[in-house]
Amino acid sequence: MSGGAESASVTIDGVTLETTFEPATESGAPVIVFLHEGLGCLSIWRDFPQRVAKATGCGALVYSRYGYGRSTICEAGFDLDYMHREALETLPRLLDHFEIENPILHGHSDGASISLIHAGGAGRAVRAVIVEAPHVFVEPESIVGLQMALDAFENGGLKEGLARHHDNAERTFRSWNDVWRGDGFREWNIEAYLPTIAAPVLMIQGIDDAYGTLAQLDAIQAGVPGRCERLVLEDCGHAPHRERPEDVLAGETSFLMEVLGDG
Repeated sequence: MSGGAESASVTIDGVTLETTFEPATESGAPVIVFLHEGLGCLSIWRDFPQRVAKATGCGALVYSRYGYGRSTICEAGFDLDYMHREALETLPRLLDHFEIENPILHGHSDGASISLIHAGGAGRAVRAVIVEAPHVFVEPESIVGLQMALDAFENGGLKEGLARHHDNAERTFRSWNDVWRGDGFREWNIEAYLPTIAAPVLMIQGIDDAYGTLAQLDAIQAGVPGRCERLVLEDCGHAPHRERPEDVLAGETSFLMEVLGDG
C-alpha cells in the first residue's frame, strides 16, 4: 500500500508483525482489516486494500500473520488451532493496539475462516464480514488442492514465487501445508461460530477454486442468521481479488456502501 498508509512493526506476545495502516478518509467510516490467505502476506495483497479504502472512504489495516511475510518466523510450525488463536487472541490485541472498534473484516481463504471465527466467537462488535474463498469445513477438493500445491512447491515455481514475499518461504509453506494435510485436520469445522455472527456477510467464490466448492457458501448462508450475500465468479479460481479485481472491487464496494448506508 502507498499514499497515506503508514508501515509499522507491532509486537504482540513476543511476536513482531509487519503492518500497514491507513486511516479513513470519510468521517466516522470504519476500518477494513484485511486477513490474508494460507500462503499470503501483506505484500501479496498488492494495491487491492488501498483501492477498496479509496472507493469506500474506509480505513485499511493490512498485516502479515505470525510465520508470514516479514513478521516473526514460526520455527515450530502451526498447531491445529492456529486459526482460532489468531481470531480470538492475536486479532483482538491488534485491533486494540490500533484502537479499532467495530471493524469490517475482509478475509481470504484462511483469513476468511479467521474472520468468521472472530465475528462469531470473540464477543466484539463487527460492522461487516467479507469472506473470499472461505472454508468452514474440509472438503475432498481441499485435500487435492493441497497436494497440488505441494507438488508445485517441490517441483514447480511456487517456492521461488513465495520467496519474494516471505522471509522463510520453506517454513511458511510447510507450516501451512503440513497442518492442512494432516489427518487431525480432516475433522476441522467452524460452523458452530456461524449462528452468533450478527454482522452482514458477503461471500465471494470463484467457480474454478481448487480448494473448495459452493458447499462452503451454502453452509455459511445456512448458518448465519442475518444478511448473507454471495458473489460467484465464472472463470475464476482461489484468488478472486487478484484474478477478477474489478468485479470483486465493484461487488465489495456496492455491498459496503449499502451496509454503511444502513447506519
